[in-house]
Amino acid sequence: MKIFKDKQTLQKEISKTNGISFVPTMGGLHKGHISLIKQSKRFKLKTLVSIFVNPKQFNKERDFRNYPRNPKNDLKILKKLKINYLYIPKYKDIYGFKPKQKVFLDKFSKRLCGRYRKGHFEGVLNVVNRFIEIIKPKYIFLGKKDYQQLYLIKKHIERRKIKTKIIECKTIREINGVACSSRNLNLNKNQMKIASNIYYYLYNIKKKIKKNYNLFNINKIKKDLIDLGANKIDYLENYNIKNFKKLKKASKKFNLFFAYHIKNTRLIDNI
Repeated sequence: MKIFKDKQTLQKEISKTNGISFVPTMGGLHKGHISLIKQSKRFKLKTLVSIFVNPKQFNKERDFRNYPRNPKNDLKILKKLKINYLYIPKYKDIYGFKPKQKVFLDKFSKRLCGRYRKGHFEGVLNVVNRFIEIIKPKYIFLGKKDYQQLYLIKKHIERRKIKTKIIECKTIREINGVACSSRNLNLNKNQMKIASNIYYYLYNIKKKIKKNYNLFNINKIKKDLIDLGANKIDYLENYNIKNFKKLKKASKKFNLFFAYHIKNTRLIDNI
């Protein structure tokens, strides 16, 4: 595994390859990241992982400061996975140049997380656009847990006619059903139990809605989530995952999208 901390040295190295499989991360690596990396390695290109906690996608300074960081453990995991390249850029390396492509932000960015985290998706698309320009990957591997983010990145790539393909990867879950997330490290044992109960409650609700859409009573469901231990619900909505239109009748092609807080930790998921 070769480690790079500046883009010039990295670009010189990867220019010798016949293509890069890129896995962008903010560190705090977990089973979800490991799954993305293993999927990347199946494509038989050089695998490049980045670790960069992007300040521009945090709308609260406290959230940025509290984001879980564990660089020693991250290195241990990546060495074991035998990736080819690790890119750990400094802020100036990413933001010290003007990208050629202007970010395209689809109107769907105003819904779900976009309504509650002002500037979040602008920050995400900004950094992804810059990574693409630096690395020029053939493939980018993204998980479906952050489905809205995945959708918006895909729309940007399509609109700007960028020659990079997104590989969508399934959500990896803990044994208790909770979607793997770096933020889970901020939860204690009791809080993880709450998150597990919320997941299974919503999983069962979705099964019922498939048969009878009238059972989708948002106010009741939100009240039940509070009773289960959530401190605040940002949103609970359902969308057709093909066109991202809201569901109005019983259908099998939809996901429940939700974001909630347990104390100071915000969790998102879709099922």
